[in-house]
Amino acid sequence: MDQKLILVILMICHEMTSGAVIDRAVKEGQNVAIKCDPGDKGNLVVWFRHLDTTGMEFIASFSINGMQKSAQESFSELFGHSNDWPISLTVKAFQIRDSGVYSCASLKDNKLIFGNPTRLFLEKVKVPVEETTQATEQTKCTTASPCVCESGNKPGETSPEMFCSLIILGPLAGGCGLLLLLLIITTVYCNHVRTRRCPHHYKRKPRVMAPGKQLMTNSHV
Repeated sequence: MDQKLILVILMICHEMTSGAVIDRAVKEGQNVAIKCDPGDKGNLVVWFRHLDTTGMEFIASFSINGMQKSAQESFSELFGHSNDWPISLTVKAFQIRDSGVYSCASLKDNKLIFGNPTRLFLEKVKVPVEETTQATEQTKCTTASPCVCESGNKPGETSPEMFCSLIILGPLAGGCGLLLLLLIITTVYCNHVRTRRCPHHYKRKPRVMAPGKQLMTNSHV
């Protein structure tokens, strides 16, 4: 009888509307007591759950006095129950794998009466604002600041471009001046040596006047 009842419950459990589900956020490792009141007392109460990861799962069945009829193998390790009506179920050391919808049903006069289902899910841990701000500040400290180049210079200051130009053009101008000075010295020296070796090329020869011009000059005298 219990096996058939379990199969019937698993088949019609999907017909439950989501609007009747009670949502509860649970901390990890916390014991959670779930109350489910079918209303009328029947001959048998069955607990089951629909997990988010593995689907439908039978938990246990009890008499109206809280006496356990049948249960899954790990029931005593994972769950607990009360003997008072309505029979409540306790989930021990809640973990994220226990997230899902928990519900019960009572069998009375060959009728199944379902109680209100409860959805359990792991509570999200809120991160403190101070830690987030501190992490952001540390990230800012490790970020290199961009290089900002200012085009305007203060009065009396030499711009880096002009300073670089002087460094480049100064040696060039000095080298050109030195080459020019060497060229002048070389030219003067060569002319001097040439004059000493060939003096007849630089002596002026007396001009010989024509006889006719000499007579004319003498006649004027």
